[in-house]
Amino acid sequence: MWRQFSLLGCCRRCGQKDLSAFLHIGKGEKMGNFGQKIDKFIEIFLEQNGYVRVLEGLQNTLLIAITGLIIGILIGTLIATVRVVPKYKRLPRILNGICGFYVALFRGTPIVVQLLVFYYVLLPMMGVRLTGVQVSMLVFGLNSGAYISEIMRSGIQSVDPGQLEAGRAVGLGFGASMCRIVIPQAVKNILPTLGNEFISLIKETSVVSFVGAADLYVAFNYIGSNSYEFMVPYLVMALIYIVLVLLISLLIKLLERSLKKSDRRN
Repeated sequence: MWRQFSLLGCCRRCGQKDLSAFLHIGKGEKMGNFGQKIDKFIEIFLEQNGYVRVLEGLQNTLLIAITGLIIGILIGTLIATVRVVPKYKRLPRILNGICGFYVALFRGTPIVVQLLVFYYVLLPMMGVRLTGVQVSMLVFGLNSGAYISEIMRSGIQSVDPGQLEAGRAVGLGFGASMCRIVIPQAVKNILPTLGNEFISLIKETSVVSFVGAADLYVAFNYIGSNSYEFMVPYLVMALIYIVLVLLISLLIKLLERSLKKSDRRN
């Protein structure tokens, strides 16, 4: 009995040693495989000009997002102004209905569907030829305008109505009072929300490859296809998006502080 017990204990100890050695080898192989994946990524990124595609994709991503935000602010401000105009006459009511339909249309359909419809249906029917990046800028601007219109409308309504009345009292018309008095104050109130909209545009640019636009996703997908390994390229892509969002958030905070300081001085 004692001999059987000792033999069993030896087998258990040997089994534990073999198991620990096996686990150690498995970890080493995993680390080695990850190192090989990084080497493949660096090879494609540097030696096969993968960085050129990444820079092009980053440029297109920022161009689409910034242009879309600018178009969205212009459209959104116009729609918000129309929707806060008093509806005593027939024309303001008609314009308000058109703006409401526009907002419902672009907020009620996915941006991928909007890209596909504009690129493959509407623009070809009108005989207009645009590149994938140009179509993306247009669609992102129209889509963002629907959201920013509601943001801007809430910002305008947050301003004291007495501000508009004061402008009218000194002889300014409705449009001049809105542009010079109400809208500048509304922008200060909605600045964080506009920053969130810009961040959303940055992240949504990952779908522009559906219309042939070369963004960050296309660039890193190219690297992954050539290296037959997608883990490292996609991790780097995610890291770039995170850095972009953090930088935008930092810029918005700095702009908010500067606006608060200017208000205190005034």
